[in-house]
Amino acid sequence: METGLIFHPYMRPGRTARQTFEWGVQSAIASDKAGFDSMMISEHASQIWENIPNPELIMSAAALQTSRIKFAPMAHLLPHQHPTKLAMTVGWLSQILEGRYFLGIGAGAYPAASYMHGIRGENMEGHRLEDAKAAFASGEMSKRLNDMVRESLYIMEKIWAREPFFFEGKYWNAGFPEEEPAHTEDDEQHKLADFSPWGGAFPEVAVTGFSLKSPSMKLAGEKNFKPVSIFSGLEALKWHWDIYSEANIKAGFTPDRQRHAVSHTIFVGDTDAEAKREVMEGPIGYCFNKYLIPIWRRFGMMAGFAKDHGIDELDADLEFLVDKVFIVGSPDTVVEKMNELFTKCGGWGTLQIESHDYYDDPSPWFHSLELAAKEVAPRISLPKQ
Repeated sequence: METGLIFHPYMRPGRTARQTFEWGVQSAIASDKAGFDSMMISEHASQIWENIPNPELIMSAAALQTSRIKFAPMAHLLPHQHPTKLAMTVGWLSQILEGRYFLGIGAGAYPAASYMHGIRGENMEGHRLEDAKAAFASGEMSKRLNDMVRESLYIMEKIWAREPFFFEGKYWNAGFPEEEPAHTEDDEQHKLADFSPWGGAFPEVAVTGFSLKSPSMKLAGEKNFKPVSIFSGLEALKWHWDIYSEANIKAGFTPDRQRHAVSHTIFVGDTDAEAKREVMEGPIGYCFNKYLIPIWRRFGMMAGFAKDHGIDELDADLEFLVDKVFIVGSPDTVVEKMNELFTKCGGWGTLQIESHDYYDDPSPWFHSLELAAKEVAPRISLPKQ
């Protein structure tokens, strides 16, 4: 099993931009040393707990201080950026990392972020965030955002091909000019900069899925992109794989569970008691009590977790999550829990560990990452089909 870190970054309110940036770079270096395969860095514009508008800045800062780990934005929200500018940014960063890069894309899950980028419901007027939330809840906004993702990808691919075109789309206009002829044999002034990805090919693309019947998983299957699920219960995880694999087969590909990454809350300690205490009393517990549990209730995730374990959603608190949903414990316990989960859902190839704010004392967190990479991942494999 591969190991990855997903850096949202869940920094508690009050952290400065410098502290968030430093923690991102420190996390990249520690993950690289521990033997992690990848680090995904989220892009968020509206949430105070998830405050990284430019994940590429952390990746570029970590590029010269790491040697093996691959980086990805997870995800660049395509509706929020002009496709040409994003294609140039992605291509250049991929060249800087010389192959240690893949592209994560998404449509955006937060109504406020879409509103900030000028995207709102058809019937929405004024500045009411509740109207933006209603547009998401009805599915109207999700359809538009996913249409924008498809148009953006089309333009980005055309930019990387470096062939002359001009496209007038529903959401964006973009083009690539014809290169002017050289005036003399030594003339280089006519040449256009090459921002195509490292190796000249379309980069590996990963797509996140969150909702129960995520349209992003259908897009990933159609395009043969890498599927990344945000764990929101066993039923949602099964739906994600079914949606992805059905679209993948229909498009002429063969689904491979090894490519599937699942983002989950994982903490590995020397003992079960030590791991549980650290999660309950440390930064992870603080984040869930103050931020994620209320968010999860709003998005319906707690209902999925409660259903998995046959309890009332209102009884699903932090301790329930630690004992029944998160993967917390000693290396032996974590391996046992992972294998049990794999048996129920069919398994996946990359354990994408959710990062938390251990900026003040990184040692417990970095120790957990070491144990996950060196004592857990080598002992987990996909069940035999």
